[in-house]
Amino acid sequence: MPLRLLLLFLLGSALAPAAPVKLRVGYFPNLTHAQGLIGSHSTRQQRGWFEQRLGRDVSLQWFPFNAGPSAMEGILAGSIDLTYVGPNPALNAYFRSQGEEIRVLAGAAEGGAALVVPGDGRIKLPSDFKGRRLATPQLGNTQDVAARAWLKQQGFRITLTGGDAFVVPTANPEQLSLFQQGRLDGVWTVEPWVSRLEMEARGRIFLEQPEAVTTVLVASVRFLKVRPDLAAAFRAAHAELTTWINEHPGEAQAAVRTALAAETKRDLPAPLVASAWRRLHFTDRITQAQFERLVVEAQSVGFLRHAQPLDRLFRPQP
Repeated sequence: MPLRLLLLFLLGSALAPAAPVKLRVGYFPNLTHAQGLIGSHSTRQQRGWFEQRLGRDVSLQWFPFNAGPSAMEGILAGSIDLTYVGPNPALNAYFRSQGEEIRVLAGAAEGGAALVVPGDGRIKLPSDFKGRRLATPQLGNTQDVAARAWLKQQGFRITLTGGDAFVVPTANPEQLSLFQQGRLDGVWTVEPWVSRLEMEARGRIFLEQPEAVTTVLVASVRFLKVRPDLAAAFRAAHAELTTWINEHPGEAQAAVRTALAAETKRDLPAPLVASAWRRLHFTDRITQAQFERLVVEAQSVGFLRHAQPLDRLFRPQP
């Protein structure tokens, strides 16, 4: 090839636009996933918070999930690259894959979880849960494990399908309906469902978890191996968004309300969101020690029989 043609070829290659990258991210339509809600809605509105910080060649696809185990199936199957998720499903996926498939990139939210009981007085003491039905969002999710561990600490025998009290994994929208019908004696869930149970079903807060890790940001190892630069950029954009949420609570609540209305086709009243917000602490910090406490809790109810060291779970490099 003549030198002039070679130079033109090389120049053309250098100026050619980079191949577009599609980033697939999971989240839940819950207030505890505020970063995911704001991010996904800004993408739909073509004002993408993350796109503005990741570059013009990156497009985001957002995938809503009801609870953690489903999101972890997406990570393990390779159908999503990152997701906001509760810590217990992340632990389950880490152990299930022998530490090969998932890494925690950052924290996202603490608090926002509670046990709600009917306001009719049928539940006054922990012992009143004997023979009762208590709903959680999904088998093995963070609130499901917390509920089973707490009931066991109260002296109840709890199995996957029964025992002294019945833990019934139920999707959040169904929890509200069943609670209103009097068919549940308690619900262990997260915001905004905690406040909805209070305000729409006359529920009463029996127990709160103000310091519990509620949401973290995780990534698949295969994604980290292929695009560590993009993972780092997403994590930085997530941290920046978390700071913005804390510094602009009014705007953040409005943004989350708009996102949830688009997601669920139902407008959440501003007082409900404000009430829920008081129970939440948004943070990008997370420690291995917090996860180690969760391992002990999950082992106590039989969910993690073959735990292994967590060192690799928090390594930024796969």
